Amino acid sequence: MRGVCGLDFGTSNSTIGVWHHGAATLVALEEGKPTLPSAIFFNFEDDSQVFGRAAIEAYTAGIQGRLLRSLKSVLGSSLMAESTQLKRRRMPFVEIIGQLLKHLKTTAETSANQALTQVVLGRPVYFVDDDPAADRAAQAQLAAAAQAQGFKYITFQYEPIAAALAYEQQVRTEQLALIVDIGGGTADFSVVRVSPTRAKAADRQSDILANQGVHLGGTDFDRLFSLATVMPLLGKGSHYRTTGYELPARYYNELATWQRIHSLNTKETLHELRQLRYEAAQPALLERLLAVIEGRLGHALAGQVEAAKIDLSIEAATTLTLPLPGQPLVQPLLRTQFNEAIAPAVARMTAAALATVQQAGVAVGAIQAIFLTGGSTKIPAVKASLLSHFPTAEVVEGDAFGSVGLGLTLDAQRKFGT
Repeated sequence: MRGVCGLDFGTSNSTIGVWHHGAATLVALEEGKPTLPSAIFFNFEDDSQVFGRAAIEAYTAGIQGRLLRSLKSVLGSSLMAESTQLKRRRMPFVEIIGQLLKHLKTTAETSANQALTQVVLGRPVYFVDDDPAADRAAQAQLAAAAQAQGFKYITFQYEPIAAALAYEQQVRTEQLALIVDIGGGTADFSVVRVSPTRAKAADRQSDILANQGVHLGGTDFDRLFSLATVMPLLGKGSHYRTTGYELPARYYNELATWQRIHSLNTKETLHELRQLRYEAAQPALLERLLAVIEGRLGHALAGQVEAAKIDLSIEAATTLTLPLPGQPLVQPLLRTQFNEAIAPAVARMTAAALATVQQAGVAVGAIQAIFLTGGSTKIPAVKASLLSHFPTAEVVEGDAFGSVGLGLTLDAQRKFGT
């Protein structure tokens, strides 16, 4: 079984599993942990690259450079045909994704003490909603990036099916389960027949009754929360002094979206905002927006919003603090505000879950277990909305960040093993 692995390249976090002593095992990728935040930092001071937690720490330490996250969400989009400025050169996004995959592969090879050449890659049910051509392109782009880094044999498995394979290791009787996998970029659902006797079968297609997904996840929650609570503090929703029209929303939409923050760091944007400050009815709010962009604080602000989301999954209230020049921005935030901001997205996710059950041709009451995986299933409003429709089902919470990687490794053993 040497050389075989399962790779979960996630929007927020990634894992790699290998077959070790007869079991699927996640390998240590950073600081002894099996998860690596899917982030890369290009250090402009010494022309180096660092990954994962080290990348985020380098950025927050104020080192001159560029932080890139949520790269999985670029697959299948128009950005994959583009490049981005990194100091004195432009680098295609496909090459940046390749560098992250290379780091994952070489780190896992060192940790597992073996070369990894055969891989089952996880994929969401839809990389891109309602666009089959773009979805196929996304898978092809990820496969090409993996092949370029030395993976010789590549297959794919749906992430919720991988989660189902991991869950199946603990069941004692046959069950009809709804697998819920909500990560940083997608929400995926599958209705699967799991069974201890069927777990070793080579062909499981007949046990997969339905598969659906929507391109919504934790990064969308961050964006919606930021637009609803933080961006108004920087002028979103305010008006021109003379006409009464609302100020352009473009700057706030981009500042609230990880992949778009860097696009604001241009002389043209700063010139536009300085002009807008004189025309605004509340110029002090535009001063704050200018301070964020001039100080290159956009990613730090996004990080604060993400941290607030995590806090509000545990507590009823938290505080966001952004060290602006002169006077820090300190804003109390409530879980009720967060719930209200993400309600439309949660409703879409819940509708997708119910549609998956309908597609499977079974009644809601026939679902015996709900297996939850992915970091965003920890959000109380998400969990409550989903579970309210399945009151009789057993709720099983898997490893939020490791279930998919383990399932992909089980699938790799089945497909490549002897």
